[in-house]
Amino acid sequence: MNKQFRIAAQSKPAESVIVGKMGAVYGIRGWIRVYSFTEKSESIFNYRPWFITKEDKLHLIELESWKRHNRDWIIKIRNIKNRKEAILLTNFEIIIDASQLPHLDNGEYYWKDLLGCQIVTVNGDKLGEVVGFMETGSNDAMVVKTNQKDAFGIKELLIPFIDGQVIKNVDLTNHIINIDWNPGF
Repeated sequence: MNKQFRIAAQSKPAESVIVGKMGAVYGIRGWIRVYSFTEKSESIFNYRPWFITKEDKLHLIELESWKRHNRDWIIKIRNIKNRKEAILLTNFEIIIDASQLPHLDNGEYYWKDLLGCQIVTVNGDKLGEVVGFMETGSNDAMVVKTNQKDAFGIKELLIPFIDGQVIKNVDLTNHIINIDWNPGF
C-alpha cells in the first residue's frame, strides 16, 4: 500500500457530502491545489476531518497546512513529501460528514437535500428529477432529468431556482419541488 494511504480505512460518515476536489500538484514539495465547492471558498477549511474514497474505501486526509496562492488554495497533506506522492491524490473529491454543515433557516436548502426531488408544476405536470445544479451568475439553476425530449433530443432542463417566483414549495419530506414554470415543450 502506498505511503500516503497507510492510515486505515475509516468508517464512512453517517451522511457524507462532497465539499471540494483536489486539483493539480503545485511545486515539488507535495503541495496540491484545492477547488472548494463551499459558498465562500475558504470555508472548506472549517470542516474536518476530510476524507477521500480510494478503491471503495474511505481514507482520512490530514491537513498539515494551507494557504492562498493567487486565486487558488493550495494544501499540504501530512506525510506527503514530494510531487510524486502528491500526484497520486489529484482529482479526488473531498468528503466530510454532513453533520458538520451549519443549520439553515426556513426556506434555505443545501443542494444535496434537493437532489432526487421530483419537479411538479403548479398544474400538476411531473417534469422529472433534480440531478444537479449550476451556478449561472444571476441565480442557481436546477438540472432536471426528464423523459421529455425537445426537437434536439435534449432530456435535461435547466430550471432557475428563484424562490417565490419559480419555486413555489419545497417539500423535503416527500421529495417534491413545486414550480410555476413552463418548459415549453
